[in-house]
Amino acid sequence: MKTLIIGYGSPIRGDDAIGPLVADYFAHSELPPGVNVLSRHILTAELVADLAEQERVIFVDAAIDAAPGEVRCQHVIPNGETLSSMAHFLNPPELLAWCAALYGRVPESFLISAGGASFDYANYQLTPLAQQAFTEIVAQVQQLLIADDGIVN
Repeated sequence: MKTLIIGYGSPIRGDDAIGPLVADYFAHSELPPGVNVLSRHILTAELVADLAEQERVIFVDAAIDAAPGEVRCQHVIPNGETLSSMAHFLNPPELLAWCAALYGRVPESFLISAGGASFDYANYQLTPLAQQAFTEIVAQVQQLLIADDGIVN
């Protein structure tokens, strides 16, 4: 299945580096055919064309609205309410809405996020709770990569 893993976040803001670190992990791993990886500081409109070519997209990010270390995996659906402006950075539902509007299709999409304990300045340095979450995120991404139907329990 043509899949894109996108890890995003600020590598100099402590636990916000979890997305890029997960992306780096998979970029240096043996992946199934058709799986590609991107690491980004922020999600920008240029990614829409890449999304349109995929069957599945897995976004990975830190979360400020979850308990530190808590890992969540959720389906992402387009949010068309934001199509009136193309901001400098977007969130996954906004990217998917642009994908639907411009290309008439949306890949099956997931957001795997982990609550951060600290977003202070720390270059690619995770707190112990985020490091534990990193391991769980890697396992969930691996599950999605081998799942035929993309459903995660």
